[in-house]
Amino acid sequence: MKQSKRIAVTGGIGSGKSTLLAYLKRRGYFVVSCDEVSNALWEREDYREGLKALFPACVKEGKIDRRALSELVFSDEAALSALNGYSHPRIMKELFSRMEGKEIAFAEVPLLFEGGYEGLFDAVIAVVRTKEQRIRAASERDGTSEEEVRARILSQIPEEELMKKPCLFLTNNGTVEELENAADAILRSL
Repeated sequence: MKQSKRIAVTGGIGSGKSTLLAYLKRRGYFVVSCDEVSNALWEREDYREGLKALFPACVKEGKIDRRALSELVFSDEAALSALNGYSHPRIMKELFSRMEGKEIAFAEVPLLFEGGYEGLFDAVIAVVRTKEQRIRAASERDGTSEEEVRARILSQIPEEELMKKPCLFLTNNGTVEELENAADAILRSL
């Protein structure tokens, strides 16, 4: 039996991780994202109750106000740390559960290095893009202001530091076709 491979896909907000994963999925690979897992956890009552206990100021009419939570954690380092400490272990546990038994699995893990999870994977693909393109892409995709995107960028590993990490780098400053061609080159190297 072949050894299974778990490959992390990381990069800053707006770098093109989701575009890469969509391409890998079309190519027939198993893909999963931390955002997808997080959204599934939000459907669970026990998960939401834990968040309510941690962030009572973000509870409106008995429910967590996700926008208020987002504004809080991206403006308060201690709140962000508390959210990450609560959510990341739960997300990673579910992520690895979903990858179990797959010959090769790609997992989108935006905060891979920030969380210290890189050692759990066989390889890491880092998608990199100019800061201006990331801000524009994330603003257009999420309907958020440039200031909100910049605040999120500050909570992520600086690109200069990312470039020093042991990764396979995929530069995404061109077209989708160029991204896919670069992805094919990386797939051949794996």
